[in-house]
Amino acid sequence: MIELTEDTLQELVAQHDQVVVQYSAGWCGNCRIMKPKFKRLASENANAVFVMVDAEKFPNSRKLAQVNNLPTFASFKGGQLLNQIQTNKEDQLKALIHEVAGN
Repeated sequence: MIELTEDTLQELVAQHDQVVVQYSAGWCGNCRIMKPKFKRLASENANAVFVMVDAEKFPNSRKLAQVNNLPTFASFKGGQLLNQIQTNKEDQLKALIHEVAGN
């Protein structure tokens, strides 16, 4: 799993066929709850690249998906936004991952 330290999500999406992103912020309680679940799911799904994005620090990365609430999870395939959800439910996140990674 990659935690962005620069506003470079667009480059990662262009370089990898399947990308799953968690948009979060330090103040977001549900984001903190979902982060270990996201990390665990990343370790179970080698087909996709998993990325953590601080939605407040990286506005260009945030623009790649319609981030209105946190946490937002987005999937990208072939450089294009495939789907996104705002959720704190692991089963909904698993469904999003399955769409892009097929696991």
